[in-house]
Amino acid sequence: QVFSSHCPFLMGPIECLLDAVSPDTDIQVTLSIFELASAAGIPCEVDPALVNVLAGSKTDGTSPEEDYKVACLLLVFVAVSLPLLASDPASIYNTELDGYNNNLHCLAKAIIHLSAALFTIHNKNIETHLKEFLLV
Repeated sequence: QVFSSHCPFLMGPIECLLDAVSPDTDIQVTLSIFELASAAGIPCEVDPALVNVLAGSKTDGTSPEEDYKVACLLLVFVAVSLPLLASDPASIYNTELDGYNNNLHCLAKAIIHLSAALFTIHNKNIETHLKEFLLV
């Protein structure tokens, strides 16, 4: 907000670029725009730093199809683990912490950001995969 008020001539074009991003935009262009916006302090749908780290951590010898299957299996594992986490005694809201003792309140945001980064790497529709996650 401070940056926008002091440098509107700089933030305006960045915000316009961010508004121009659509699902049809090339993934490399989208990531470049998101990286620019993140550097300016504007929140983005996909964290470009996380995408770069995950894309760089691919192991040699595995095919992109195998990596995609692992990403899908990770979401299945998280979905199956949610009932166990919910029944855990540490999953009780603590008013002193304004959250849960086991940081369960951070899980939703972590799932969204991690799945967005994983499926951006594989050029898949993030919304479709998150809907499938909710069905599981």
